[in-house]
Amino acid sequence: MTPAARVQAAIELLDGIITAAREGGAPADRIVADGLRARRYAGSKDRRAIRELVYGAIRACGPVPENGRAAMLRLAQVQPDIAGLFSGAPYGPAPVVAEEVAAQGGVAPEWLARRLAASDIAGEEAEALLGRAPLDIRVNTLKAARDGLTLPVDGEALLAPNGLRLPAGTPVEQWEAYRDGLIEVQDGGSQLACLALDAQAGETVVDLCAGAGGKTLALAAAMQNSGTLIACDTNRQRLSRLRPRAERAGAGNITELLLNPMREMEALEQWRGKADAVLVDAPCSGTGTWRRNPESRWRITAQEIEKLSILQFRLLEIATGLLRPGGRLVYVVCSLLDEEGSQVFDRFTAAYPEISATPLTLSAGRSRGRGMRLTPYHDGTDGFFFARAAKV
Repeated sequence: MTPAARVQAAIELLDGIITAAREGGAPADRIVADGLRARRYAGSKDRRAIRELVYGAIRACGPVPENGRAAMLRLAQVQPDIAGLFSGAPYGPAPVVAEEVAAQGGVAPEWLARRLAASDIAGEEAEALLGRAPLDIRVNTLKAARDGLTLPVDGEALLAPNGLRLPAGTPVEQWEAYRDGLIEVQDGGSQLACLALDAQAGETVVDLCAGAGGKTLALAAAMQNSGTLIACDTNRQRLSRLRPRAERAGAGNITELLLNPMREMEALEQWRGKADAVLVDAPCSGTGTWRRNPESRWRITAQEIEKLSILQFRLLEIATGLLRPGGRLVYVVCSLLDEEGSQVFDRFTAAYPEISATPLTLSAGRSRGRGMRLTPYHDGTDGFFFARAAKV
């Protein structure tokens, strides 16, 4: 493919991504994968170049662009060499006409950028949210040790004691160490959030929003495969991914539990007042993960954030009911908005006098309210807020 043809292909994929963002359709990675698969004439270099153009354009736009062409014209403002490819060459984009306007730049739609700024995420701090995420892995201590593990590519040691950072795009899932469960892909910030719970061998621990189980597996390793670890979620499809991952990791102390939304305690009744620790990795807007999913900032609405904050509070209430006296919980969101982080936690601790916030002593992050915050700019991790509390 010619460079101009690659640009046109990227424009067509961007059209689909923009439509999906407005209508709640498929995520960008799926649209790109399906679109490149359909273009059988595109070689590996073409596919890589098209993907780079697509995600470059997404990162270059703040609000949702009018269409893929406007998004690519915005990228051409950032990368001037692209502008000359709007020449009308065969299979390439048509020439730019006088009345055409490029999409608007920025970190996010204006209303969302204001919300971030109100949470002290602005300037370089905000711009870092749209950088490229590294590839972090966690060495599974049920099977290996970080210092004694030999991998095809040397990794940089993270502050998380079992974490390593590899170059982006490293094919770790093709490695024998991955197939044998010696390593798992997990962001360094996510690893630190798990450490905050301080799960111990022999305890009863609940991962209340386990999803596909990334944090669950980290907790199982911290517990040395001893005790009871209950992995819960309301999404059957996500939870179903945990079992093969646990088998590969050698994690045998996990009990999977599918919950019914709004009726969670019916399934959790046998653990009421018995849990030593509960991890509440709550659903959120995901503003801290834009490096991985940059188009997700086009999908967020103010109404959704309000609904999420209500759900986050309710999940903390459920966690309180599960804890024994003296038990502890950690609240985690991969959002940098205070209205999903410190403000939710403050309302929760104010409403439940039996819950007392406890300090966190980790090797990264900065204080935010009664918890801590990690950001790509300061910590090189995904963005997280997390806080810990104990039940009196």
